[in-house]
Amino acid sequence: MTHQTIIAQTVAAIKRLPPEKAEEIAEFAAFLQSRFEEQQLARGIQQLNAESAAFDFLKSEEELYSADDLVEKYDA
Repeated sequence: MTHQTIIAQTVAAIKRLPPEKAEEIAEFAAFLQSRFEEQQLARGIQQLNAESAAFDFLKSEEELYSADDLVEKYDA
C-alpha cells in the first residue's frame, strides 16, 4: 500500500467519525510524530558520536596500572 493510499483511507475513515474521535486521532498522530522525531534525533546524535574524534584520545592512553601493581590477588 502506498503512502498516498494510506493517507486517503485514513482521511476517509476520520471523516466518518464524530469530532471528538477525530480529535483523538489527531492527538495520537501528533504523539507518533513526536516520538518518531525523538528517535530520529537520538539516531542522529549516536551517528555523530560514532563518527566523532572527540574520544580518540582514549585509544592512545597509556596503561597506568598492571597486575603487578595489585596488593592482593584473588583467583577467580
